[in-house]
Amino acid sequence: MEVVAPNQPVRTKTPSIALRDTLGRPLASLRLSVTDRCNLRCMYCMPEKHYRWLPQDHLLSFEELVRLVDIFAVLGVRRLRLTGGEPLLRRDLDWLVTLLAANPMIEDLALTTNGILLAEQAGPLRRAGLHRVTVSLDTLRPERFLAITRRDDHARVLNGIAAAKKEGFSGTKIDSVIIRGVNDDELSDLIEFGRANDAEVRFIEYMDVPRAAQWSLKNIVSRAEMLATLERSYGPITACASDSSAPATRFLLSGGTVFGIIASTTAPFCGRCDRSRLTADGIWYRCLYAMAGTDLRRLLRSTAQPERIAARIADLIVNEWRVRADRGAEQRKASHARSAFVPLDAIQRDPHFEMHTRGG
Repeated sequence: MEVVAPNQPVRTKTPSIALRDTLGRPLASLRLSVTDRCNLRCMYCMPEKHYRWLPQDHLLSFEELVRLVDIFAVLGVRRLRLTGGEPLLRRDLDWLVTLLAANPMIEDLALTTNGILLAEQAGPLRRAGLHRVTVSLDTLRPERFLAITRRDDHARVLNGIAAAKKEGFSGTKIDSVIIRGVNDDELSDLIEFGRANDAEVRFIEYMDVPRAAQWSLKNIVSRAEMLATLERSYGPITACASDSSAPATRFLLSGGTVFGIIASTTAPFCGRCDRSRLTADGIWYRCLYAMAGTDLRRLLRSTAQPERIAARIADLIVNEWRVRADRGAEQRKASHARSAFVPLDAIQRDPHFEMHTRGG
């Protein structure tokens, strides 16, 4: 069992501030990675056989994670998503959820998982205060699941989704990365599966992130193409009006079913992106495509008084967010060559370029 502080951290009573970057984007959403490990090896994320992992002594304790979340909350973060790697691999995750759910400034506490361990943990997570879950599921066909993930755990994922429904989770989402010639013939099947399981399906365009070794423009199924395919099955599709900063554009089928499409490749949403990422070892990234992050672990583990440490970290976050001008996905789209985002040798030297480390 993971050793955590016996007492809950003292939370500041300082009111939150309206922190915005150079494009007017607020710091409102934080993706908190709790581990860089994963129990799948998906072709579009972790195609290699071997990886360099973060040193275990660099991983933040639950107390440290909560302390950082408290600082981010004071600075405006209201939506918190636990990610990985695969977050359910982190032992006693329900206790971390208990600590995070006690923060009254966090309005939305969610988790993204591949679902393999969800059946066993859905109940404890729900009772701990987790609000929502998003499950990654790219196919309803077991043989395709094996080909995409290199693991034979398709049934466990389906059981995890069923368990989330049984435990009373609402707002459940199913994320499906759509790749031409791999699973682009399953759009309607996935929507029907989501409808049967009280979950909203979100289709994700194939992104050219590090380790996406097989990525090419010809493998992308664009949002426009997905909509055209679905209209042939369902008839006219209506876009849902929204002023949300969420990455997915939501659509309504004639029968009332809502689904989403995350078009990060062909229609980036950088202009409304209010999210940043904190790795399991305390590196803060203001953009998924950022070439460098900010080490908060070093400050967090310094010998100064806790109040002074919190003030230093808060000042650093404020100063760096106010000069943020990142538009990574838009810059990737504008790159005609679309060469590798990060050279392979750089990825091998620094695991922080891996999407499973950044909580992509």
